[in-house]
Parts: sequence; structure tokens; C-alpha cells
Amino acid sequence: MTERDDAHLREVQVGSERVWQGRFLDVRRDTVALPNGAQATREYIVHNGAVVVVPILDDGRLVMERQYRYPMGRVMLEFPAGKIDADEAPFVCGVRELEEETGYVAREWARAGVLHNAIAYSTERIEIWFARGLTRGTAKLDDEEFLETVTHSEAEIDVLCASGGITDAKTLIGLLWLQKYRAGLWPLTWQPAP
Repeated sequence: MTERDDAHLREVQVGSERVWQGRFLDVRRDTVALPNGAQATREYIVHNGAVVVVPILDDGRLVMERQYRYPMGRVMLEFPAGKIDADEAPFVCGVRELEEETGYVAREWARAGVLHNAIAYSTERIEIWFARGLTRGTAKLDDEEFLETVTHSEAEIDVLCASGGITDAKTLIGLLWLQKYRAGLWPLTWQPAP
């Protein structure tokens, strides 16, 4: 399918207003022309994007984080991740976030792909990166950041995902990609760290 084939589904912006802007989120309300000529309102969040890192230790275990997520009201188990800074390359963000949050530095990196975790109400894209050849150092957490670094086997993470113990979308997709990679179905191209 080409974009031209999608013309009968496309909505066209006819107006836009910023509803609210904070340090992290930019909320918009747009008026759009629908394919049938009627108009509708679309509210969404403009987001710079993020990177999630699937860090693989030499013994196959995976580095993860336990962090309290305020909107959920609980501690979540997830792969390391962080927001892409303005004008920052996703790869640079992944390298930075892994070291800042966990203290680990990777010898090799591979870009897996992109995930759009909230397509109905956000422009956020999350780049998925894998890291291996890990060396442990000291985390450099932000003043307002509190987390615990832990390790789990793929099997342990799989059980937690299946039982609802892990519900974070980027972590679920990271595990899926890891399993496909390890099964030889989704290849990764590794590159040295910068």
C-alpha cells in the first residue's frame, strides 16, 4: 500500500491550538477535516520521543529497573529508558540513559526498530536498542530520579509478562524482540559503542 492508497482514510488539519505546555508534555487540540467532509476534534500530546535499551549481560541475563511510576501509583519493572533531548540522536540517548540509570556501559549496540506506544493520543515514538558487552560502573541518577537496578533471566521476565507482573509496553516489546532475535527470526546489526 502507498500513501496515495490511504487518501480515503486521511484527516487534514484545519486548525490547531496549544492547550497546555509543561516541561515534559505539550498538549494540542486540532480541528480536522474528515474524509467525508465533516470536521472533528483531535486532542493529543506532542512528545520528543524516547529510547528503550535491552541490556544483555554476558551470561544472558538482562538488566532492568524497578522504579515508582507516579501515574500508575506503583513500582514498575522495566527496561532502562529515557526521553530524547532536543536535537539528540536516539543512539546517543540510549548510551547516555543506560549509563546514567544503571551505571552500565556497553561495548556493542544494535538498533532493533521503533514502537509507537500510544498512537491515538501521542506523537511519541520509542526507539528500541540492544546493548551487550556490558561493564558495570556507577549510575548517575538525576536529583528527582530514584530507581533500583536488578537482573533477570529471559525466562523470568517471560513469566512476569505472561502473569501481568510486567505491563509496561516498551518492556513487553523489548522482550518480544529479544525472543525473535534469539530464535534467529529478527536479525540485529551490531555496532561498536561510540
